Amino acid sequence: MASPGLELLFGLVSPEITRPQDPLVCFIHWELISHGLRCLGVGEQAEAQAIGTERLPDGWADNKELYTLRYGRDSLQILLKALSVDGSLIVNAMELQSQKVSDITLNIEDFIDIAHLQQYHSVYKHPVELKQQLESKLFSPLLGLKKENVRTERAWERPADDDPLRVPSRAPSSHHHPWTDTPGHFPYGAADLDPLGGRSGGMIMDPFHAGRTRPRPDPLGGLPPGAVPPGARFDPFGPIGSGRPG
Repeated sequence: MASPGLELLFGLVSPEITRPQDPLVCFIHWELISHGLRCLGVGEQAEAQAIGTERLPDGWADNKELYTLRYGRDSLQILLKALSVDGSLIVNAMELQSQKVSDITLNIEDFIDIAHLQQYHSVYKHPVELKQQLESKLFSPLLGLKKENVRTERAWERPADDDPLRVPSRAPSSHHHPWTDTPGHFPYGAADLDPLGGRSGGMIMDPFHAGRTRPRPDPLGGLPPGAVPPGARFDPFGPIGSGRPG
């Protein structure tokens, strides 16, 4: 159980641990100490020259039904009361200056093994869950604890193979124009779907070219490069119907 210092504290107060609620109060006390507070004594009345300590003060478990402890840190003053009722521990905490109050009810047997009250490594059940409940319900409202901002991503928001540190692939894109011919498919009706694409043929199949894509017409009519001035208009050379738009 990762709670530095709690084992040492437990060893110091183990002679006073005689009821199931005792180790639970001990756990709550140490969680407050872990947040930088110090125990100022027992009872509701503050002592004039109280010195904060990490230890549980003398007499902390004299009353097995109602535990009353005071804590402080700088100007922060907290009064803690834990009432044992019918197998539950009702814990109330008040910040004296602001009068803010928080509370939590714990089922003792959910977190304490009553058969091992004197054994630190066996007495606490589900210590992580206990700590989380104390943090969220008892301490956060008074101490202003902030939850860690954990960035989560849904599977559909980021592909499984997406690695921000990976160098992008230089392979050509697999996307193609929706009107381009797909190898292995006959281009029947392609010109009707793309009237501006300069394709030949329409819905009529050419039995002499079935399965082969007909070549696009050469706008230069076979002339060498540079033979036609830019912007000139002319009719392509060659017999009618030979490689001309249909």
